[in-house]
Amino acid sequence: MTDWRAVAWGAAVFLVVAAFGTAIPVVGQVGAGLLGGAVAGYLAGGGLASGAYHGLLAGSVTGVAYTLLFALLGGVFGLIGGGPLGGLLGGAGVLVLGVVLTVLFALESAVAGAVGALLAED
Repeated sequence: MTDWRAVAWGAAVFLVVAAFGTAIPVVGQVGAGLLGGAVAGYLAGGGLASGAYHGLLAGSVTGVAYTLLFALLGGVFGLIGGGPLGGLLGGAGVLVLGVVLTVLFALESAVAGAVGALLAED
């Protein structure tokens, strides 16, 4: 059974830390994924599998939110700079990159969620 409260808190932590983590481009985003996944796993508890599952969901939700936001921005800026074709290519390019980043966010958050669930067991 999915604990959506744990997923929502994990995604919220991920989003907030990632927003501040933009000052440190790679480390900030990786740290945000690890922290958000750990929060989701800790709140969900229930062992390694449950923590990993909830961390995976928190990372996926955040990755999808980022992907949609930046694909929209890429499409708008592409439209402004290059007309309809620029908008299509700008949005589609960001969308493809966003799918890859969503998978990476989900995987790192799943590992952190498993660790968070282990910490909740103590």
